[in-house]
Amino acid sequence: MDDRSRYFRRLKRLRGSARRWSVLGGGLTAAAAVLTPYAGIGVADAVWAAAAGSSVMLAWWRWSDHRELAAQPAPAPSLPETRLAAALERFPAGRTVVQEVRRQKNRFALRGSVIADSWDRLERASQTMAGLAGRLTGEGEAAVREAATAERWLRDLGQRAASVERAIPLGQGGRRDALVESHAGLAEQFSEGVEAFEALVAAAASYVAEDGQPLVDTRHPAYFSLVDAADRLRGIAEGLAELRTSEFRTPPAAAG
Repeated sequence: MDDRSRYFRRLKRLRGSARRWSVLGGGLTAAAAVLTPYAGIGVADAVWAAAAGSSVMLAWWRWSDHRELAAQPAPAPSLPETRLAAALERFPAGRTVVQEVRRQKNRFALRGSVIADSWDRLERASQTMAGLAGRLTGEGEAAVREAATAERWLRDLGQRAASVERAIPLGQGGRRDALVESHAGLAEQFSEGVEAFEALVAAAASYVAEDGQPLVDTRHPAYFSLVDAADRLRGIAEGLAELRTSEFRTPPAAAG
């Protein structure tokens, strides 16, 4: 069972419990209110009143827990970690689909968060780095490893910041102020980390761009090979066209 299913199952269970205790509390309160004037106040009446008050308080607590849980965003639908997901990851296309579903799940969990924009920037920078990784050789390989480590740290930091942000409405008084301050520190640290990660990706792109340039200020030899091949094909095409025209040309009429 995934997080989304557990969320709605717990929400349904709290709602059902709150309704049952509400009905029980209402019934006991009505019974105590009706029977007490007839039988007078005695031990039995105290039991009725205590049972009614307890049921009402339990109902109030259950409804309070239900409201707090309902105020939290429902987890995003996720791809079940089953044999199907494992089989899909064996193929490049399937691996891409699984990774995209997981990426969307993480992004859905951050909707409405103050770090959502920074998270989107991290996603774009991560995808750009993945495209550059295969071309980073030599000293660039160390940058790939550092980028992977930094990305894992940033994603964990972003999830922690979002979790603290969701807990802020649950705090009261000084606890709420402490949560707000902690969240602000985490969000600032995450934003600065994303900027540093983007700078690393930009430096990697510059490395790839310069590594593809020739050492001297001339065109790459492959360019001249392409030009020569194009010239040869163009000459062959023009020769074939001239030959076809001469074959179908009408011969001149004989004199006389």
